[in-house]
Amino acid sequence: MNYEQARFNMVEQQIRPWEVLDFGVLDTLMSVRREEFVPEVYKSLALSEAEIPLGNGGSMLIPVIEGKVLQAVQVKRSDKVLEIGAGSGYFAALLAAKAEWVRTVDIEPALVNMAHDNLKRYGVENVIVEEGDAVRGWAGGAPYDLIVVSGGVPYVPETLLQQVKVGGRLFAFVGEAPLMTAQLITHVAEGKFRTESLFENLVPMMRNAPQKSHFKF
Repeated sequence: MNYEQARFNMVEQQIRPWEVLDFGVLDTLMSVRREEFVPEVYKSLALSEAEIPLGNGGSMLIPVIEGKVLQAVQVKRSDKVLEIGAGSGYFAALLAAKAEWVRTVDIEPALVNMAHDNLKRYGVENVIVEEGDAVRGWAGGAPYDLIVVSGGVPYVPETLLQQVKVGGRLFAFVGEAPLMTAQLITHVAEGKFRTESLFENLVPMMRNAPQKSHFKF
């Protein structure tokens, strides 16, 4: 299989038409080899529009969503990033290509091992992979310039918002089936947040996602 041609097609035919036009983002998607982070049995589908299962309840976001998230969060070289939901390690590798360092946390031990092994084999040195439940926050490394929640949550917990630096951002898919809204929340001043609704989609719910409560944001 010609992966380079397939990667070009992924970027030009799947991702760019969905208004992912940031050249830095497109370059990163071209340079980080997605097929290196896909289970062997699904390698032929690595650059397709298919949702790829990872086992143990995990799956990869489809490429167009990965591209839209990467464009939305606008990673800077000085950013210290928390990713909640390590998956295969691919999105952590995309973030790490642009950030100072990334801490990616997953609740599922098998996915922690998969992400760790994939990132190590690929030679990514600025990602720390840890096991745990980070959906309400992760103290190691906090506060963060950027937090990315890579699955759905009914709402963003206050404890997680408090781990975003002033001037920092948090991305999450907020809501429940049949529709979620991709939100970018910016910590504009101490105790003040600005929320932008970017696009609608449906992604798998985070394990241990907080249940709906009377908390309003």
